[in-house]
Amino acid sequence: MAAQPWKRPDLADQPDLKKLNDELHDLRLDAGLPSARTIRERVGKDAQDYWIVNHQAALDTFQKPDLPPWGRLEVIVRVLAEAARHGDVDGEVDRFKGLWKQVVRETVAQASVHPPADTTASAGDDDVNDATVPSKDLPKQGAEGAEGASRRAAAEPPASTETPTSAGQDSPQFNYAHESLKGLVLNAAQALWYDKEALRVFLGVVRRSEGFVRMADAAEEQRPANATFYGVKSREFEVGHSPARLELVTLHRRLDEQRRKRKWSFTAMEEQTGISSDAWIRWYTHGELPEREALVAFSHVASLTQEDHVLLLGLWDAAHDALEVQKRSASLPSSISFDEAWTMRDPAAPRLWALAGVGGDDLAAYGPDLTSGTAPAFVVAGPAKSGRSTALVNIARSLLASGTRLALATPKPSPLRELADQDGVVACFDQDNIGHDELAEALSVASAEEPVVVVMDDAEVLGKCQAQRVLRNLLEHGFDEGTALVLAGDEDKLEPSYPWLGKVKRAHRGLLLSPQVRHAGDWIGIRTGDSVIGSPVTPGRGWLHLGDGKLMTVTVPQ
Repeated sequence: MAAQPWKRPDLADQPDLKKLNDELHDLRLDAGLPSARTIRERVGKDAQDYWIVNHQAALDTFQKPDLPPWGRLEVIVRVLAEAARHGDVDGEVDRFKGLWKQVVRETVAQASVHPPADTTASAGDDDVNDATVPSKDLPKQGAEGAEGASRRAAAEPPASTETPTSAGQDSPQFNYAHESLKGLVLNAAQALWYDKEALRVFLGVVRRSEGFVRMADAAEEQRPANATFYGVKSREFEVGHSPARLELVTLHRRLDEQRRKRKWSFTAMEEQTGISSDAWIRWYTHGELPEREALVAFSHVASLTQEDHVLLLGLWDAAHDALEVQKRSASLPSSISFDEAWTMRDPAAPRLWALAGVGGDDLAAYGPDLTSGTAPAFVVAGPAKSGRSTALVNIARSLLASGTRLALATPKPSPLRELADQDGVVACFDQDNIGHDELAEALSVASAEEPVVVVMDDAEVLGKCQAQRVLRNLLEHGFDEGTALVLAGDEDKLEPSYPWLGKVKRAHRGLLLSPQVRHAGDWIGIRTGDSVIGSPVTPGRGWLHLGDGKLMTVTVPQ
């Protein structure tokens, strides 16, 4: 069945909310009208394998005549903007946040003129109900927990000294804060569910606040659903991005499965392994890597099979290696100039060596030698605003400094154009197409003794240019003819289906800048898992692969 637009709610009396809803429907149209389940899958799951936004909540965001919680709206807007290939996804999210705030102000203004009949209604309660919608897609245990705990929590009035009238007028801001706190409490209760002693102590503290007594009682009877079902996205307790998050999550999950199978509390684990319960709790609650000796001790007292024992230690080794990479990355300079990086190069570097970044244990300059390898090419890939053009300028400057001639291609405005008047630049193509004869003429002066390198920005724009055959020939015979290609492009827009562009992959080397998609590593000849992708976009940091199967974290000169 073809994708269809969804029915829009009647919001004639709420112009600001109507504008927000209309913009959201238009964004879904730009993204290709994905289904609610597709949106759910693109948002993904959290560390405990729960959907962050279930498909019913996604559908309600578009079809209910209510203001959705910002946490839920934010992640939906982000995935739709990415699917629609917006150039500035963060800017699109900020735009919707401005619309959302305007609706909040509109709601408050209307409430001051027409107080709602039921002052106990909560915008956050709507998201609680999302969690209780029966769905075969929800984990059974989490859905059952939500059925009991969230219904009782929804009926609980917030603890507040405000009068009912004031609460009604300020409900959008007040209820969202209340839902955030409620979500954090439920999330903690879920994490402590299998350690009844710790859960009892925690809920005892929760009960000291009169407004949460019944909620604590409900959480003690049935395990709550994951708090992300409630639209909670707390920044206060947010853990920094870890390059080993996949390995850590899997390790903790496997370890927890074995612990629950034996019904061991953290206190029991201390008695069994000799490792303090405080250490076990810290490793669990902070998502830290346990000590290797602790895993060995656990495996011994739990009498794990050889397969399970090897699996746990294998996950530990993978997480440890990824964390070591992070430590080396943290030791790199946050920024470095081209001139400073240039002094760190190997004085014996060949003429077609290009400066890509500074890194390694010895803090030296690294980059490709374009006269060697499996193809005369090098790729710089990354999302928007990751610093691709800056990296390309560094490479171009380093080649010019070595006396190599360049042909520049910039179909979009790029700082690379500033080098057009430099000695050694034989041509500069600044249109969204390159003619066959024009590029052939520029490369005709190349030889093994006097090479010419094509340096191309925004390569995805030139995928179907008229000079395709010339570029394909360069990639096939460049070593013999004294030509090479260095290109930069958006990791999600580069198309290997273009005949010449697909051949770039044969070089098996390149620089990834803040990669966000799993297939980004294909362009530089190495697989990139969750340990590499998904970190916040940080210009100046990249992953360098020089064809040896190893990724190196580097600082790119600015």
